[in-house]
Amino acid sequence: MHQTRLRTPGLGLDARGVALGAKGLVLLPSVDRLVAFLALYTSSASLGDLLGSLRIAIVKSKLGHREVVLSFAADSTDRMDRVSEIARLAGGYVLTGTSRHFVQYRDAAAPFGYDLRQIAPTEAALSLNHTTFSQEYAEERAVDLAELLTRLEPRLDPSAGTEAGPRWICAEHGLGPALLHYFVRSVVPAEVGVAEWPPASGFDETPERRYLFKVESVPERMAGLLGRTPGISVFVPAGPGVAVEVGFRHPIQLRACPVFDAKGLLLFRGRGQPPLVVARLPALGPVGAFARVVLQEGAAPRAADKGGPPRAVEVPLRLAHDTEPLRNVTATFVPKEELGLLRQLAYRLGRAQLETTEVAFTAAGAFLLRPEGIEGIPVGSYFRQLHPQIFVAAGYTPVPAVAAEVLFRALGAPARDYVFLLRSGERVGIAQESFTSLAGALLGHEAWTGLGAAPIATELTAALPVVELEDPGYNPLRDVHAVAGAGEPGR
Repeated sequence: MHQTRLRTPGLGLDARGVALGAKGLVLLPSVDRLVAFLALYTSSASLGDLLGSLRIAIVKSKLGHREVVLSFAADSTDRMDRVSEIARLAGGYVLTGTSRHFVQYRDAAAPFGYDLRQIAPTEAALSLNHTTFSQEYAEERAVDLAELLTRLEPRLDPSAGTEAGPRWICAEHGLGPALLHYFVRSVVPAEVGVAEWPPASGFDETPERRYLFKVESVPERMAGLLGRTPGISVFVPAGPGVAVEVGFRHPIQLRACPVFDAKGLLLFRGRGQPPLVVARLPALGPVGAFARVVLQEGAAPRAADKGGPPRAVEVPLRLAHDTEPLRNVTATFVPKEELGLLRQLAYRLGRAQLETTEVAFTAAGAFLLRPEGIEGIPVGSYFRQLHPQIFVAAGYTPVPAVAAEVLFRALGAPARDYVFLLRSGERVGIAQESFTSLAGALLGHEAWTGLGAAPIATELTAALPVVELEDPGYNPLRDVHAVAGAGEPGR
């Protein structure tokens, strides 16, 4: 380490003194081990940083034994160390070199790497030298990563695709129109297009056509129907330009293998079916454009009445008893006559409640707000929060039962006011600036003016009665005399 005098063909020293060539090489015994290596690597990292120099080939030894070689640029020992750990788990060997001669990469026995005493002359494409073997290989053919991923069959996994998210749906040509109108009737936002494939055989004259739907989210009520209907397949996007059928999982994390064209679409199907390759996505349009149009024959549009524009249909807002459990109770109204009780209760409240509670004083009383819940202040009339600015009396609900945002707009959408709906049907609006911390309001003289305390000094100085208990003895009723009524014996 820290020595720069190393001069070996094809090897150099990095900053830590590790012997490293320009390339890294992984020797795997079979294609199955290659798939295992890729699955392990993509489970926690992306192949994007290796794709620029990644090359996969089938090599053949002099004895006719075929193996798989995966080579890439050895930019740093960090990358090589990670590849070495995964290769050992997948049953492969990791070597480093520059051209055709490769030596074993470092391990626990040689933390700074290995080198050859002498390079043997050879015409082979690869000469691999390991501590356990030395072998020469001739390259038989290259393996395209995208083609390898396409040929891998997805595995059955019932849990795959159960999460919410966008979906691709492929429907046979005969089912496409029915599914299209089903989405229109169910008000499901989606885009649809028609994809074409060459005829399946020479006896067919027309191309194969399928409807392709892009749905942002499939409603839960439709998931079972779409998954069990023959001729309809639902796919989960697994990366740019690729999707896997629901209920199946690809052996390799496709999202970590950006080798597919984003302008096209590759649909992996299960049950042994070949994948569907869409070289270029067809034109997609909203399904709402295909809604059925009905024209009434002989019916002319009616002119509006000349008496003026139609009147709006309006109903008054009322409060009805609510049978649902109370929730979001965050406000209370304390009438003026009960402010003295609130003042005495303030001495028993904790610091957290005083600091998180806000109060606003009005002519009718005080309104208190606490987002964490107002139940800790047992005084006044409670309110539950329907909207960030609307509070309704607890135990009541506004009718008609419109959404909180609609009710907010109907009340004029006040920008800086809190609106309280009382049990009597009245509405009280208080500016948000009127609310202040309860902790600060307790010591404000003007807020509690006119709420004098009751004189209790006389009651405190009065003597308390004393009760003395004596032993009753054997005859506890000896001091009770008989009482006789008129004309009756004593009792």
